[in-house]
Amino acid sequence: MDSYRISRRKFIGQASCLAVGGTTFFFFFLNLKAMNAMAINNSSVVNCNDYKALVCLFNSGGLDAFNMLLPRTTSEYNIYAATRSNLALPYNDIRPINSLNTPGRQFGLHPSMVNIQNLFNSGDVAFISNIGALVAPMTKQEYYDESVTAPLGLYSHSDQQMHWQTGFAHARSATGWGGRIADLLTSCNTNTNISMAMSLSGTNLFETGNNSVEFTLSPYGPVGISDDNDGWWYNTLRKTNITNMLDATYKNVFEQTYKNITKSARTGNQQIEAALVNAPQFTGVFSQTYLSDAFKMVAKIIASQSNLGMNRQIFFIDYGGWDHHDELLQNQMDMLTEVDDAIGEFHTALSSINKLDSVTTFTVSEFCRTLTSNGNGTDHAWGSNVFVMGGAVNGQRIYGEYPSLQLNGPIEVGGGVLIPSTAAEEYFAELAMWFGVANSDLLDLYPNLGNFYSVGNGNPLGFLNI
Repeated sequence: MDSYRISRRKFIGQASCLAVGGTTFFFFFLNLKAMNAMAINNSSVVNCNDYKALVCLFNSGGLDAFNMLLPRTTSEYNIYAATRSNLALPYNDIRPINSLNTPGRQFGLHPSMVNIQNLFNSGDVAFISNIGALVAPMTKQEYYDESVTAPLGLYSHSDQQMHWQTGFAHARSATGWGGRIADLLTSCNTNTNISMAMSLSGTNLFETGNNSVEFTLSPYGPVGISDDNDGWWYNTLRKTNITNMLDATYKNVFEQTYKNITKSARTGNQQIEAALVNAPQFTGVFSQTYLSDAFKMVAKIIASQSNLGMNRQIFFIDYGGWDHHDELLQNQMDMLTEVDDAIGEFHTALSSINKLDSVTTFTVSEFCRTLTSNGNGTDHAWGSNVFVMGGAVNGQRIYGEYPSLQLNGPIEVGGGVLIPSTAAEEYFAELAMWFGVANSDLLDLYPNLGNFYSVGNGNPLGFLNI
């Protein structure tokens, strides 16, 4: 199951389109992508002779991130323990990290995060603290008075997942910021059969652009049109008929477009299958979990990027199940172990093929969870913590501002909900800048960015070497 990228000029002139894949090519018609594509012009001109990839790990469901990154300074830990009550992790179980930019304050990680602890302390991982959806900076009083616009659908899974994928906190959008970046930088790749945006988790909003949609893989490889080469007469006849239909010319503009999309998708699928067979081998063994399998497939595609004609790639992995209204401690122990294993394994693989400096892996989740316990779990909240990994990361640092976890504190608005001090758009913009997006395109990608960051004035947060 693959996805596509539409060429505006070819659609208008000949109704031909670029890559879509397998069983999702009908998505083109359902969303009228051709009509959107006619209105789009690529504005970025970037030197992309090098290779870069963004890998998004979406922890959907709302990860309780203040049990992922924790205070270890005695006074702050005591506040944390009092606020979190029966959900507080024992002090001696917390894995210490050596943060270079938080003088006088000590922090640590969830006890399951041994690999990420090592990667942080070696400089390949950084955290961004108390980050979330914002339209504009907001104080506690402004929140109560409703005098500053709050994100649309605050505390709603669907709305906040949409914000983190679109970069639009104030409105709903049909395109995601990963897809819009793929629109801007489409000329970086010479292969027109495979989208810059590749998903290991099916169709997603993040990678949906105005004329880009994800090329979808399973964690075990590409899934395209079945045309087995086993010699059975039925499959031979079926394959011949499919080939004949894809080689035909159709007078109807939509039939011709449909044919072109499908044919290009089939070609892309075959190219990926061939590239995976000949992919360079990397060091390390991946665990047998869905998440590790997904990262292993991403590593294989990255190792094959030269043969595939790809200088820019955007990957998306959705690892859901974080909506822990109950049994939080055991669920987090199990799930963060899988995250930690997959990130450590992916780091080893990238290092062995000399791609670590070229790949930036970043995490998102729609919101954090309440600092207070509901009895055995936590409920929907706001400000959260995320981490980023790669050779370009200015690691061993905590960016943003790790907040006081005191109830009734200056940004706590009730029930253990924290107003974010860092806007998600600042995070997104720095990733886009590293990837090669021009400063002139940033405000189009992220309309609220100017409320937090003056474009052209250095890096928004500083966690990447740009």
